[in-house]
Amino acid sequence: MNTDFSRIYINGEWQNGTSDKTMKNTNPFTGEELVSTQAASKEDLDEAYKAAARAQKEWAEELPQNKRAVIEKAAEIMMDNKELIIDWLIKESGSTYMKANIEFRASLNILKESGTYPYRMEGKILPSQTPGKENRVYRNPLGVIGIISPWNFPFHLAMRSIAPALATGNAVVVKPATDTPVTGGLIFASIFEAAGLPKGLLNVVVGRGSEIGDAIVTHPVPRLISFTGSTEVGRHIGEIAGKELKKTALELGGNNVFIVLDDADMDQAVESALFGKFYHQGQICMAINRIFVHKDKYDEFEEQFIQRAEKLKFGNPAEQDTNVGPLINHEQAERILKDVEASVKQGAKVRLGGKVDGNVLQPTVLTDVTNDMPVAENEIFGPVAILIPFESEEEVIEMANAYPYGLSGAVHSSNIERGTQVAHQIHTGMIHVNDQPVNDEAHMPFGGEKNSGLGRFNGEWVLEEFTTLKWLSVQHNRRDYGPFIK
Repeated sequence: MNTDFSRIYINGEWQNGTSDKTMKNTNPFTGEELVSTQAASKEDLDEAYKAAARAQKEWAEELPQNKRAVIEKAAEIMMDNKELIIDWLIKESGSTYMKANIEFRASLNILKESGTYPYRMEGKILPSQTPGKENRVYRNPLGVIGIISPWNFPFHLAMRSIAPALATGNAVVVKPATDTPVTGGLIFASIFEAAGLPKGLLNVVVGRGSEIGDAIVTHPVPRLISFTGSTEVGRHIGEIAGKELKKTALELGGNNVFIVLDDADMDQAVESALFGKFYHQGQICMAINRIFVHKDKYDEFEEQFIQRAEKLKFGNPAEQDTNVGPLINHEQAERILKDVEASVKQGAKVRLGGKVDGNVLQPTVLTDVTNDMPVAENEIFGPVAILIPFESEEEVIEMANAYPYGLSGAVHSSNIERGTQVAHQIHTGMIHVNDQPVNDEAHMPFGGEKNSGLGRFNGEWVLEEFTTLKWLSVQHNRRDYGPFIK
């Protein structure tokens, strides 16, 4: 398996990009330069898409067992290189050792689920209103899919599109985030190259968004653009893709709620909130953004939550007992602290943390927060927990649904039916009772409502996104066209 990630990958060949810009990849904790890559130009992108289009035609006709064999071999190679992948996740994306291991397992599950897709390209035979006619419906690959992967869970969220796309007979061109070009893109070229994937089916272009960001969407070859990232960028991608009549699968930002009802188990709720807020420094689209606690339980929850948050170890992600590592870059820390400062001016209190060392923001807890403060209105995407009291179910449901996001959420109650009824009223694509919002299972539909995205990933639902249907009718007997034909 190739481990030289200084070049891009097009048509089965490792080559230098032809842009005059160089991409420097640095460790967000140490600042160390990991690798430098000559960036891809629009000409490189065009070459990648054309190679993908050529290779896809033959791949679409490949026998299902042969497609599955490549996917299974890729899973073997992943296992053989587990420590390499985990090491790159730690040093490139700032993942803690625990997070990197969880991300690896989730990615492996996606890959294994994708190995079933070549045998799930089901069609149908349906009756016809015309005598002697048979209606057939075929499920076919779309063709070429453009994938733009994020920096927070780069390996998992890139795998979530790459593996299903290939397994359903498509070819792909991947543009990883500039902060994670290896774990979000180039490492897949190594894995699938070693797995025997035919040349041209997987291409990885490392380049700046300002140079190739729009072009990867507007190029005439791809029929679908799969993007995971911010709502702002996702809206732009949806707009320019729509002009070209391309499909999009968009998994975007969230303002996820964590609701603690007055009959909740406090220990369980506190533990769930700690994980759902501080896992991977809160840099997860599904991470808790707002913690709503019933006024009768607020003081108890606040005390326990702060006591437990104080014990979280923060710092070097390479140390196996670290809970909270660095943010991906210093701009993220500055953005978060700006919202914290503005909220404090409006009456919020910093009860824990609030300080930055390098790119490491201490686990931070704010109390006396209201639902209209910047830390509540904006997606934090960092290790800052905010506690908001509420008086009734009606009030918390209204506050939960106040913003135009709906990705994930959680409700805690000792009465399962009550928790479920509240969960039903939260306008979101995913929600969990007596758990936290950060859940992703390879066989369950993943996606959001409102400004949190379009479409669903995983399981049978990604088949709907990455394939298309064709109606083919067969007239077995000569058709009578009536008085039209005399």
